[in-house]
Amino acid sequence: MFSNYLIGLREGLEASLVVCILIAYLVKTGRRDALKPVWTGIAIAVLIAMGFGCVLEFGSQELTFEAQEALGGSLSILAVGLVTWMVFWMRRTARHLKSELHGKLDAALAMGTGALVATAFLAVGREGLETALFVWASVHAAGDGTPRPLIGVALGLATAVFLGWLFYRGALRINLAKFFTWTGGMLVVVAAGVLAYGFHDLQEARWVPGQYSLAFDISDTIPPDSWYGTLLKGVLNFQPDPTVVQVTVWLLYLVPTLALFLAPVGFASGKGKVKAPDDAPDDQGSRPSKAPQA
Repeated sequence: MFSNYLIGLREGLEASLVVCILIAYLVKTGRRDALKPVWTGIAIAVLIAMGFGCVLEFGSQELTFEAQEALGGSLSILAVGLVTWMVFWMRRTARHLKSELHGKLDAALAMGTGALVATAFLAVGREGLETALFVWASVHAAGDGTPRPLIGVALGLATAVFLGWLFYRGALRINLAKFFTWTGGMLVVVAAGVLAYGFHDLQEARWVPGQYSLAFDISDTIPPDSWYGTLLKGVLNFQPDPTVVQVTVWLLYLVPTLALFLAPVGFASGKGKVKAPDDAPDDQGSRPSKAPQA
């Protein structure tokens, strides 16, 4: 549940920051007439992301077992690739995010209502589709048959929306650079578990060999149905009897990816900081003199 909460929080907060930047810019420049098209684009993006998640969940149920495992494994690998790209992208370009969005919004304002809807949709839609895919892959990997993963995602998204609202109102102080660094690192750990389980699915689909070649089996020490086994499964996608392929994939992904992500390069002298909207507090916690009124 915690890992899914983290996914909802991290992805949701990125989308919330994008919305804050768009709305604050329109309010600051006196273009409140453009708020409705922007909210329309955001709503369409959210609905499409939810629809995509439903298609993944219910569409896969019509497949054979091997086809389900092949689809689940392939989408898990794709989800890990997208999330990995996302955390590195945020680290590299976050400090330019606001100016980039402002430029796109200026161009859309000049083109009309349709362009505004499209700009808001594209800005939020990417985050929504990534979230839907990674959440589905994570829930599929957890496979405990309970609603806890979805509850965790919902709580994470709700927290992200609330934090985004606090940023917009200028009521929250937080170092966003550190926040995204720590949550990004934790997401890499979660992604490693999802990737390993994705290869397990491909082994069950007979796409990858070695299904019965176990690296170790500590089921007696950490029973899967124990509270601590369930906790490790929910947080890290831990499996007490992984195959050699799973352990190899987990190590080959986690060690270099986490080392590269946490390397200090690019974070010195304030690099990598994510700034809140002009009328919201910056990442060092200073508050604006006056918050915008939506």
